[in-house]
Amino acid sequence: MTSNIKSVAFFGASTGVGLAAMKHTLAAGHKCIALCRDPSKLTAIFPSESTPNLKVIKGNAHDISAVSQCLQTDDATIVNVIVSTIGAKPTGMTVDDPDVCKKGAATVLDALAQLRSTGITGTPHIIGCSTVGFSRFGRDIPIVMIPIYYLFVKVPGADKVVMEDRFAQSGEPFTIIRASHLVDGESDKTIRVGIEDPKTGPESKAVGYTISREDAGRWLAENLILKIDEKYVNKNVTVTY
Repeated sequence: MTSNIKSVAFFGASTGVGLAAMKHTLAAGHKCIALCRDPSKLTAIFPSESTPNLKVIKGNAHDISAVSQCLQTDDATIVNVIVSTIGAKPTGMTVDDPDVCKKGAATVLDALAQLRSTGITGTPHIIGCSTVGFSRFGRDIPIVMIPIYYLFVKVPGADKVVMEDRFAQSGEPFTIIRASHLVDGESDKTIRVGIEDPKTGPESKAVGYTISREDAGRWLAENLILKIDEKYVNKNVTVTY
């Protein structure tokens, strides 16, 4: 593997932000390893004969064995980047798994420790996909959106806060991307970015209503994978229109 080709592990890339980010990563010629409970969801989009840089592994993001497979390259090193966009499915006023993100973060970190204990080396940049609305440093959503987030996002939001903390306190380089309310449709709209230090608070603010999954995924790929802008490392980053 040449030094300018990155290896990227994706968790939750069968849809949404993760899928968009992986499309742009593959298009740029990088190697991707994706964990998927139903690999046919990805192979239908990325046929193996035309996408040699993608390896799809069947499994669950809470299974340390499957996760460990995704974190290793063919050269027996740890991948350069880890992207986790897993999330729970809404079921009325709550979600099907209120602990999906915190368990996923713990599994990734445990898998890294396990691999290193066997002599496999590497220091990946971990990217976790979270949400606005739950900053400890004040309001980061429009005032009119507060009731919606309180009623419908409170449970998954609390889960994502724990995920954020686990990555931030892990000692691994990380970036948390907090997207505003996700909608569909790629666009050429300007994406505004806010940066928050997990310890000291906002460095810049961006408060908005929505961003599309496709645009958020493209921004993630362009700014955190294809190149890594250092100002986003070890920060919480808001993306919105």
